[in-house]
This record gives sequence, structure tokens and C-alpha cells, in this order.
Amino acid sequence: MQGTQLLKRAVQCSPHRVATISGDRRRSWTEVGQRVPRMAAALRSLGVQGGSFVAVLAMNSDRYLELFFSVPWAGGALAPLNVRWSVAENVYALTDSKAPVLFVDDAFLEQAEQLRTQMPSIRTFVYMGDGATPPGMLSYEALIEQHGPMADANRADDDLYVIFYTGGTTAHPKGVAMSHKGAYLATCCYLALLPTTEDLTFLYVAGYFHFAGASALWYITLAAGTHAILPKFEALPVMKAIGEHKVTNAVLVPTMVNMLLSHPDFKQYDLTSLKTCIYGGSPMPEGLMLRAMEMVPTWGFYQIYGMTETGGFATMLRWRDHQVSGEKSSRLRSAGQAAFGSEIRVVLPDGTDAETGKIGEIIVRSDYLMQGYLNNPAATAAALRNGWMHTGDAGYLDADGYLYVADRVKDMIVSGGENVYSVEPERALFLHPAVREAAVIGIPSEQWGEAVHAVVVLKDGASATAEELIAHCRTLIGGYKCPRSIEFRAEPLPVTPVGKVRKNVLRDPYWVGYDRKI
Repeated sequence: MQGTQLLKRAVQCSPHRVATISGDRRRSWTEVGQRVPRMAAALRSLGVQGGSFVAVLAMNSDRYLELFFSVPWAGGALAPLNVRWSVAENVYALTDSKAPVLFVDDAFLEQAEQLRTQMPSIRTFVYMGDGATPPGMLSYEALIEQHGPMADANRADDDLYVIFYTGGTTAHPKGVAMSHKGAYLATCCYLALLPTTEDLTFLYVAGYFHFAGASALWYITLAAGTHAILPKFEALPVMKAIGEHKVTNAVLVPTMVNMLLSHPDFKQYDLTSLKTCIYGGSPMPEGLMLRAMEMVPTWGFYQIYGMTETGGFATMLRWRDHQVSGEKSSRLRSAGQAAFGSEIRVVLPDGTDAETGKIGEIIVRSDYLMQGYLNNPAATAAALRNGWMHTGDAGYLDADGYLYVADRVKDMIVSGGENVYSVEPERALFLHPAVREAAVIGIPSEQWGEAVHAVVVLKDGASATAEELIAHCRTLIGGYKCPRSIEFRAEPLPVTPVGKVRKNVLRDPYWVGYDRKI
């Protein structure tokens, strides 16, 4: 099973269909099929082969999409970098992957220069923007022009395809390694869950460094559909693109849906072409779902539950289960049933299955789980046990196999669809000389679902403001991980008998009156 087979099929079956729309550029599948092998030859000339990594630090674009096929065609593996990370965080990812080639666009030229001084292992910088190529970089388009096509390196099956870096409760991000077989099977199973595979046009708003943002690159290509690409989410460009390109499919986190429905110009745009809206990252609040059903009645909503380690999804709540009344209306609060090819269990601490309706840890098994965490066998062994991915999420199954996510075992905050692990902002806060104790929790936010909130105890005689501590965090971690609010306390934080902070005591008062803490 090869990731490049997806592209070959699209070129063969829909040679004249528009493959990519990016800004003012439109390219057919024939054109993309000609460009990918030429870029692959350029990468081979730069030493990419044998599974060596190619890193990308850029906003979404048609060129970025091509790299998901050019890199494996050359014999390499792709390492997308998080566009919201600090230089220090991306230095870690580049060191971990040992990528000798880095592609950057206009948004990251300044960071690229910082990486150049800190990462001498990067031998080649390739500019993939639209302006003049900066000194010391190669031009993406010139590389395609200068090289003829090469034969596919035929990376397949258990060969490493891509590494997605995800935050975690350890000191550093973890690289989730996906094989060609895993990506291919996830693509087929995901596509089989959708109501139709015909004449699809997908609108991208989530970054390709997310599995959720990148997965459509594969299944829309397998369907020989059209990729309509935006660099990021902004309400007006999204509504304009849906109407202009007759977009049929999109993935939007609930925060994005809320921003669209609340925009003052919402009624000026025709959004009726969109038939399938996948949402994930956090559940859709029932009030928002009811509002969406009323304001965009042509949209069919499908909820995905999963994580990067599970190939991006494990369950799906289909549109038919979005019932607001009747005996099955409770399913609206679920995450759906097991996806094709995926097994779901809820287990107790001793590893036995929890009874129906009883809470335990959610574990997942499929042939499209990650291979493991790059260069991290200990973390891999802890997460993958006896073939099952232990998610760290708590939930329960009902009698019909619908999964209900009750809370998180791990202290992860989902803010605007982005996963924030509390240990990261806590670690940043602890590095400030005035901080004695710090605990980070998620609190309700109408805009973001959850907001990152810190509870801080200062050292005796020390002083610091919330603004000062937030600014300090921004020098160490991505801005979306930083606290949006800080509460100062004079007394020590509450702890368990073994000394762990009782975050439930800190968190629960904020969630009074809310049905779901996720």
C-alpha cells in the first residue's frame, strides 16, 4: 500500500478535473501528476532517500500539498512543523527528525534565519512562497523546472510516510510516526464513512501539520476531488470560498462554526453547496448545533473522535444520529460508533472491560494506528500495549456501541480545536523567578470552548502581574498554549496525599452548570 498510489489514481481517473485551488492558481490532476515526480527528482538531488526526512514550515498551499506526494516519491518521509510553535519547539522537532531539508514560505522567513543559525544540520532551505527567492535558499518552482521526472521510489506498507508532532505530558513534543499502510487504510476507511465520494470539493482551513488538517489530502485525492486551499481560518474568506468554489466538504471545529454563524455578513454568502461538515477537536455544544441546524439546513454534520495516534479518527457520529428529540436524542451527546476498521473498548484500571454505561479508559485498535513515537520507545510502550492505543480519555459505551467521552484522564485542554497539555504552560510558568507553584486548567469559554487558565502562587516577597507572566510564557511556547487568564493565590495549591495538585478542586467551580467538561 502506497501513499503515492492515491495520486496516480486521481491522475488516471480525472486528468482534467481541477485538483488544487490556491489563491489565483488552479491546477488539474494532470499538472499535479507532472509536477510531483519532478520535485521528487529535485529532492533526490538534494540527498533525500532511504526514509530521510523533509521538514516543512509553511501555511497551507498547493505546493505544500504536492510535497505530501513528492517526498515519498523521492524515497523520503515528511515532517510538517507546527506553524504556531516557538523557534525552540521547532528546533526540538528538527533535531529529533534530523531533517536535512527545510521548506519555508513567506510567513516563516524570519524564523528560518533563526533556525539556520541554530540548526547547522539543515543543509538546504527551499523557498516555497510567491515572491523573490531570498539569498541562501533554493526556489521551489525553479527546482521543478530544472529537473525531469523520476520513477516512483515505491515506498510502501510499513515504510515511514509522515511524522506529525504532537504535544504531550512529557518534557518534549512526540513525533507520531505513520506508515504508508496506516495512511492508506485510514484514507479508505474514512472515505467509506462519508455519504458520497462523487464530485467532492474540500475546503482546507486547519494547518497541514495537524493530522486533522492533512488527512483530507489523502481521501480527497483518492476520490479524485478538488482541494480548495486557504492558508488559515478566517470567517470571510471561508464563506467566500464556499460560495465561489462550490465547496462540498470541510472540517471545522465548533469554534469555527460559531464564528461563521455569528459573523455580521453571514447572510450575504451562499453556503448551500456544503453538504458534509466534519467537526472534531471538541464536541459541538447542543445549543450551537441547534442553531447551526436552523441557519445552515443543507449541511450534514459528522463528529469525529480520535487522535493523531489513531490515524486521526476512531469513532464517527453520523448525521442521522444528530437527533434533537425522541428516544435517540441522547446520541447527540455521544462521539458516535466505532469507525470502519477500528475497535473501541472501555477498560478499567485492571485491564478488564467496563460494563455498559460504566466509565473507564478508552482504548483503540486498528491497522491504521501509529507505528510509534519517533525515537521514543518508552512513550511508545506506554501508549501502545498489546496492540491497543491507550488514549488517556475517559468515557463509556452504551448498549448500542455509542461512545460517550466523559472527561480526560490526561490534563489536556481543548481550546479552539487545539490540544494544550497543561504541563507545557506550567513548565513555562515555573521558569519565571517569581513563581512558586502553578497549575493550569481549562475553564469554559464561549469563543474557544475551553480557555487556558493558570492558578499561581508566588514566592514569598516576589511580585509579578498576569500580563508579565503571560508575556514570559510567550517567549517559551506557542501563543495558543499560554494562559489567557491568571489567578493569584496566597495559600498553597490543594494536593493529594502523594503531593499531586488536585486540579479537579481548582477546575470544578468554573464548570458548575455545564453538562460536559470537555
